[in-house]
Amino acid sequence: MLYLGEIISLGVACLWTVSALSAEVASRRLGIFVMNVWRMSLACVLSVGLMYVFSGTTGLGYASREAWLWLLASGVVGYFFGDWCLFNSYLTIGSRYGQLLMTLAPMFTALSAWMLIGQTLSWKALVAMAVTLTGIAISVLGRGREHTHVGLELPRKGVLYGLGAALGQGLGLVLSKIGLDHYVASMPADLLPAVENYLPFSANSVRCMSGFVCFTAWYLLRRKSYRSAHHTFTDSFQNRRGLVALFFTVLSGPFLGVGFSLMAVQYTAAGVASTLMATTPILILWPSYYMFGQRITWRNVVGAVVSVVGVSLFFLL
Repeated sequence: MLYLGEIISLGVACLWTVSALSAEVASRRLGIFVMNVWRMSLACVLSVGLMYVFSGTTGLGYASREAWLWLLASGVVGYFFGDWCLFNSYLTIGSRYGQLLMTLAPMFTALSAWMLIGQTLSWKALVAMAVTLTGIAISVLGRGREHTHVGLELPRKGVLYGLGAALGQGLGLVLSKIGLDHYVASMPADLLPAVENYLPFSANSVRCMSGFVCFTAWYLLRRKSYRSAHHTFTDSFQNRRGLVALFFTVLSGPFLGVGFSLMAVQYTAAGVASTLMATTPILILWPSYYMFGQRITWRNVVGAVVSVVGVSLFFLL
């Protein structure tokens, strides 16, 4: 089918949009830690199940110690720290701005790859970073209260959460790449051709295990304060809207979103696919207005477009 990869890529951007909006609802209704314990456990089960159904093995028994360590570290950085920051940004500044700040993730990925695995940081990457930062600045900066200086129009804490989320995703991606390389190297040569395309799902299940353990441990340490805030597992069973939002968060994010993003690059160039999948900050503007009443200004639109253009330059220059 003509343009199948491009169509799938746009579908992934829509899935990321659904995931962001539903995660904001689930976080408000269930609490960040309760929601993420459910999210990590369900995503882990689905990832392992998909790997087993399509390849006949989970593959986890073949992973080397190095693979486990790097993937577990990636889960701590990406899923625990990164997602904790991301969902806090949703609660503080909304999923629309949270996704906008996530366009900085490729910048943190490039910087992390430069520091950890020696990948070249070219002038093209620097240009892409500058364009992305410009787009974000257009959206989040404006006149101060006294109209005499330029300052943040959003709560500073929310912006810091968004930056932390982008850092967590960028650094977590590099750590997962290192872990996946060790994983592939540890697979038996006769088995590798049959399971190679599904190893990212198996690797993702290890990252989800790490995130699950971290979120569960933190929840147990702080459960008294969550109990007083009505964010307990018992309450979550009674919150139907929160559970429905959680279901869509898991389905559209770490399961279908990840799966179709891997499929998209099989049918079109990785740069084209990545650019189309990065259009979430634009797609989310309209539904966030109707769902949460978030006003749309010309600066929001221009800033989102410029940020997406900056992301595309990472892949197309």
